[in-house]
Amino acid sequence: MGASDSKLVFKKGIFRLSEGSEIPADDPYWTSFWELPESAEDVFTLFSATDIRRTRDYSLANLETLLLAVTSRLLILRNHPSFPDPEIAPERDALNCIRILTRLLPFLYEADHLESWEDTFFWGVRRRRTRKAALASSEVLFDESKPEDDQATLVPGEDYEDVKPLAEEMIDTLVDLMFFADFTSPRPQTGKAKVTFSIWQSGVGCNLAVPTTKEFESNRGEILRLLLTLTSKSMYMSANVLPVKGVKALTYIASCSDKQSNLSVLCSLLNTTIRYNPASWRVPYDHVVFKDSREVLVTYSLQLLLVILLYPVPETPSNPSPRNQYRHFYGRLHRPQDFQFLVDGMTRILNQPVQANSSYLPGSQKAMRWSPEIIMLFWETLQCNKRFRSFIVDTDRVHDFVILILFYAVEYKTDPTKQGVVRMCVFVLQTLSSEPKFGIGLNKSFETQDSLPVSIRIKGFQGTYADHLIISIYTLITSSNGKLQAIYPALLAIINNIAAYIENLSASASSKLVQLFASMSSPAFLLANESNHTLLTALLESMNAIIEHKYNHNANFIYAVFRSRKRFESLRTFTLESGQEEIDRQNRKRKEQSGDNGSSGHSRTDSVDSLRSPSTSHQRHSTLSNVPEETSAFAIGDEDSDDDVERRPNSSHSSPPEQSSRTPSVSSSVDDAVPQQLRGMSEKARGKMPAGTPTFSRQNSTTSLSSQAPSASGMGLGFVPTRQWIETWVPELPLHTILTLIQELTPSIRRASQSADRDSQTVLQTIRRTQVRGIDPSPVRVHLFEWSPLSLGWYESLLWGLIFTSELQVAKGSVGTWNGTSIKLFRVQETTAEGPSLLAPRGAVDAVGSNLVQRIGSLNLRGSNSPAPSEGTPRVSG
Repeated sequence: MGASDSKLVFKKGIFRLSEGSEIPADDPYWTSFWELPESAEDVFTLFSATDIRRTRDYSLANLETLLLAVTSRLLILRNHPSFPDPEIAPERDALNCIRILTRLLPFLYEADHLESWEDTFFWGVRRRRTRKAALASSEVLFDESKPEDDQATLVPGEDYEDVKPLAEEMIDTLVDLMFFADFTSPRPQTGKAKVTFSIWQSGVGCNLAVPTTKEFESNRGEILRLLLTLTSKSMYMSANVLPVKGVKALTYIASCSDKQSNLSVLCSLLNTTIRYNPASWRVPYDHVVFKDSREVLVTYSLQLLLVILLYPVPETPSNPSPRNQYRHFYGRLHRPQDFQFLVDGMTRILNQPVQANSSYLPGSQKAMRWSPEIIMLFWETLQCNKRFRSFIVDTDRVHDFVILILFYAVEYKTDPTKQGVVRMCVFVLQTLSSEPKFGIGLNKSFETQDSLPVSIRIKGFQGTYADHLIISIYTLITSSNGKLQAIYPALLAIINNIAAYIENLSASASSKLVQLFASMSSPAFLLANESNHTLLTALLESMNAIIEHKYNHNANFIYAVFRSRKRFESLRTFTLESGQEEIDRQNRKRKEQSGDNGSSGHSRTDSVDSLRSPSTSHQRHSTLSNVPEETSAFAIGDEDSDDDVERRPNSSHSSPPEQSSRTPSVSSSVDDAVPQQLRGMSEKARGKMPAGTPTFSRQNSTTSLSSQAPSASGMGLGFVPTRQWIETWVPELPLHTILTLIQELTPSIRRASQSADRDSQTVLQTIRRTQVRGIDPSPVRVHLFEWSPLSLGWYESLLWGLIFTSELQVAKGSVGTWNGTSIKLFRVQETTAEGPSLLAPRGAVDAVGSNLVQRIGSLNLRGSNSPAPSEGTPRVSG
């Protein structure tokens, strides 16, 4: 039978599934599903979404039999002594069974009305005919899934035996096939078992080079894709339900007690990912001509590894303290050579886009699509392995990661589809900043800034890693057009965590901190909503920490604060009337200037827009007119920097803003549900927290927890500030340290200014010599990253969104695994299909081949209409 004939026969067989009549389990028809398809593309293009849904909704009994048939065939092949023999037990049959299951499962998961059926069919207790009874019968042996109520009528003597639920048996079979001789692993020595559990690549847990072939790698990729599909029930749950309810397939995998199996899977996935070197002997533009088959395997390996590591096993009455075995073993890595292997591999992959952007030949080097997943793996390693955290800080390799993570954060800051990745980058930096040695290490001089891509290169930069980090945080806040508003607390927490350790802060970085203060202390910002003053408080605490702990080592910063003394002094007497009148005064000034210039009079769209300005319709009294203001000025949203810290930022004027309309990867109720930043506290203070204070552990379940993270406050519509509200926080602003500093320095600096030599160096020397009294160092505060069920839902949605979009790239030429299904975890937007380009040519052969596949795939032998495929390309926004 030719290739075209087999496709037509296979398509006819698919139509028969949904014709209404129930097909017997022993009908030879079922064998066509593993005998006819010649590739994964055949299965995905010929077995259309319309065919699957029609069968699911109108012929569920046939769909059940198909699932049982392919699962049973896969199990029989795995247990066959000759597998994979091309004549007796061909691997083609196993691969087609895997492909059919991969194609069907997402359409079962999307159907809410089938949830109880799914639990019974895949996870219900089963009884199966014993092998002895089967041999005595002429019937074809298929597994049968029956409710417990029917068991009594199905046990004639000893003809049946208890077996695992169908899904558990399927997962066990797939794990065995991952390490099966001549299928995914080399043939073992004579006498050894077929399932070897030999680690795929050298690295963690394996020092010897492991031989492999492209065929083995392809088969591994097919198995991993099915395992990902089995666990992708997550995509069809909302983000607030997923962490609490969990996914049964993931619970079974993560809770497996077979140590050998767990370690073999963990090390194989990890080593395959980390060992990959996309830059080994390459010619420019080779990725346009050749497809890297290894990259597909690495993609699935990394994604499945993350899906398992991230998963918090839900609590049950029988297991109130469950443990994710993979996360447990990953956290127990301790050998320096293993950590070195991980660090080298992660930085090699993360460096690819950096090198691609720095290349003199645009597009000549391929940028890795899964750099965000590597950042996620790095974050997971930091969180679950304290030894790794200490290793990268002690060896200064952490500096490489800081620069790389800043690159991705700055590169993606205005891309609406990458906001989740930017947030994750910020949280990774916050996790790192909680280590005291990290803050100390940032004082090291940053010598290689000129080798960075233009996007994160700071013009004329000369300073330390701390300078570069602070200026980059400033850039993220001021040039992201308000898109990162939800993570301003995390960005400020990073500064707060390192503040007590910073030395020799440059004039430029000092200026950026004071400019942030200028914007966050402006009336337009403080009166915008009920929570903005907490950001000002966090910034003031950072400044206090620098002054209290490193006064003698930060003369530039002290001078910048002193030059802005009027702002700090006026903040102590801030009132509702004075703030509103200052806003009105600035609006009048802008209106006059805009009238003179013929301009629209609107403030910059990227200014304190990101910090929400209040209505200015009410006239109020001013006492802030003596504070100098900018007129052409820095405001949050400006990319231009101005080192003259005596200037005042321009207050933004707008009516009460409407809730910003975003297209995130999760529903709006969860979009801003990133972890709330706890008010910084010392470790000793954290140990004294009340016993009843709830905490969230990634190791445990969330079933007993309600959401700890309230939705972002202060963004509400129509917020009206009151005198009583202002009186609750203005007296609490931590201004004592700064006001005392200004009072102590004023006489000395005035005397220095009156001397003949009045340059800035003289003032800096005066600051270093002056002993400031009345300032006592407060305990170092650590703003920890805290998880909640809702924030974990956001994190899961980010991971599955990356997996979804990655699959569309991997599956070019065929249909993606989850494309076209009703996903709930994130939103999928349709974008216009891209045409041919130099890097993605579409020649005559491509056109003819695609046309043939589409025509066969859209055949409808019964004449009924089916929906036309979408011309757009799905895109996950996040």
